[in-house]
Amino acid sequence: MAIWVQEDKGIFHLQSTGMSYVIGLVNGYPAHLYWGGRLREGSNLDGLLLPVAHGSLDRLPQEYPQYGTGDFRVPAYQAKLEDGTRVTELRYSGYRVTEGKPELAGLPSVYVESPEEADTLELILKDDYAKLTVKLRYTVYKERNVIARSVEFVNDGPDTLQLQRALSASVDFPAADMDMIYLSGAWSREAQITRRRLEQGNSAIQSRRGMSSHQHNPFAALAKAGADENQGEVFGFSLVYSGNFEAETEVDPFGTTRFTIGLNSFDFSWKLEPGGYFQTPEAVMVYSGQGIGEMSRTYHRLYRTRLCRGEYRDKERPILVNNWEATYFDFNTDKLEAIAAEGAKLGIELFVLDDGWFGKRDADNSSLGDWVEDLRKLPGGLADLAQRVNGHGLKFGLWVEPEMISPDSDLYRSHPDWCLHVPGRRRSEARWQLVLDYTRAEVRQYIFESLSRIFSSVPVTYIKWDMNRCLTEIGSAQLPADRQEETAHRYVLGLYELLERLTSAFPHILFESCCSGGGRFDPGMLYYMPQTWTSDDTDAVERLKIQYGTSLVYPASSMGAHVSAVPNHQVGRFTPLSFRGDVAMSGNFGYELDLTKFTPEEKELAKAQVANYKGIRSLVQQGNLYRLESPFEGNDTAWMFVSDDQREALVYYFRVLAMPHPPRKMLLLGGLNPDLDYRIEGSGEVYGGDCLMQAGLLLPEVQRDFVSGCYHLKAE
Repeated sequence: MAIWVQEDKGIFHLQSTGMSYVIGLVNGYPAHLYWGGRLREGSNLDGLLLPVAHGSLDRLPQEYPQYGTGDFRVPAYQAKLEDGTRVTELRYSGYRVTEGKPELAGLPSVYVESPEEADTLELILKDDYAKLTVKLRYTVYKERNVIARSVEFVNDGPDTLQLQRALSASVDFPAADMDMIYLSGAWSREAQITRRRLEQGNSAIQSRRGMSSHQHNPFAALAKAGADENQGEVFGFSLVYSGNFEAETEVDPFGTTRFTIGLNSFDFSWKLEPGGYFQTPEAVMVYSGQGIGEMSRTYHRLYRTRLCRGEYRDKERPILVNNWEATYFDFNTDKLEAIAAEGAKLGIELFVLDDGWFGKRDADNSSLGDWVEDLRKLPGGLADLAQRVNGHGLKFGLWVEPEMISPDSDLYRSHPDWCLHVPGRRRSEARWQLVLDYTRAEVRQYIFESLSRIFSSVPVTYIKWDMNRCLTEIGSAQLPADRQEETAHRYVLGLYELLERLTSAFPHILFESCCSGGGRFDPGMLYYMPQTWTSDDTDAVERLKIQYGTSLVYPASSMGAHVSAVPNHQVGRFTPLSFRGDVAMSGNFGYELDLTKFTPEEKELAKAQVANYKGIRSLVQQGNLYRLESPFEGNDTAWMFVSDDQREALVYYFRVLAMPHPPRKMLLLGGLNPDLDYRIEGSGEVYGGDCLMQAGLLLPEVQRDFVSGCYHLKAE
């Protein structure tokens, strides 16, 4: 049992192997008493109630606070009654403890493979006047320091209610000596790590773009003062959702901190008719007593094995070549086959045809929605190209952008009302495209039939699912006036429904999510697609920061990483092929360039890279990641992957710029068994795990820019 209930004292103790989370009832309100290292199940927890038992609501550390009855801090929810008032007061009504973890209706979530893995507590709260029932769900994994939280609202009364705010989790911390860590950025500069000290007042990250966004990721962590990669307490929050979100900290005048995360309340409401219910997305909370690194590894193991699903969850991912930066829109069947043929010589396993294969798509200003092969470029169609690619021993993959519609398309000319729009207002275009209204079942059905026709007639084994613009004019011609503020959330729900249908119908296809790069790199998409294109920026130096930052919450198996041409198409930088390869091999490896233009020397190096990755990819994709040196803090970057049994490790080191008379470099490793000896493959050198972690690994002196090194360690 992972949940201990003391009914006489009103205490609920959620416990894993290394963590405890304690809730207590105070005057009918569920109060947050403790979250941290594991407490014994028999511990006397009465003392946790003493500091909070006699305070006002403005001082009470509530589990799901409301506004309007004395708590003036940021609320977790708000409901508007039919008479226009907005005051509700939820009080404890009962609880339920069940084994395992329930699914969330219509929403992605982490899961269990057997009920014994977790227990779930459901706290039932009621407002008798409004006839509103709220169910707070907490699932605690017994062997993981993880709690998954979500909330269900039920209208039990005869009148309609309007939800105006419905967050997934709220936690009140007793102090404010913490830093907020989150991922910020922009297109081609995603996942930049920001860390700032909490001070009195509010700090928030959010997206209003209809997707989780390049600008902020739906993740944040609170780290105790002094906590770093390897030590100190860290509390992580990750939202399993792909649309508008918010995460906020508030430090009050008394030095306590409230953290909330969930759907963005901006431009949101949900009509709860009598008998109706609303389910929030899930917030995954992780506790680490051993620093940021252990928080990350907890997320990695959970998301890799209990969020990602399907045939490819535990499989090694294929090495691919994508034609986008090789040809852009200018290609024909023979040119594509030539790239595939060169890939076969290098040992590459998958050829991916990117944008430009459908409609009259000679630029990005037409044809989205017309998912029919362009026979001018591909006279034999996709099936002929796939057969040629297969003939060289490579599998065939394809790019699609099914959430978009071009005004210059047959689909738009037939159904101009199928896009998100507001009557009488202009339709804002971005990249000459509009967004399909996925709240509409007929739109989703059209896309399902269009893609199914291709997937059933062409031997496709990989799909890159792109989305290249944010949502504007967020309105639906199908929804009534009093439900227009539901559009953005209903769009995401419609997307999830379509993805569930497609991935279930075509389980043999490896789907990769893309959103102009990493604009929708979130747990919600990983539930359907086990990997994501990390960034449109393929420059190896920029990718050090992007991949390092992404790894704060997402595993290497979820990151698409490719070698591209030089000068780099995004920043114009020249870097050696060896450097580019080492960066890309730290994720799902591939190439995005014209292989037919490689020199003989480049072909030999690429062939060696492919062969090397085939020998290490299981360790990269399934191993435990240890970040050793941060690109956000200096000229050097290093990370390593360690097998579960600690008998094998792979170390990557990168130095961007050379310096005169450099100091002797000893790289401190992590995650090894201090009692084992490790041989460095290819050198014959043997060192103790304790020595490598405490004294370090001596790196060679190389006097040039863009130096990288890879060290493969195996226990003797």
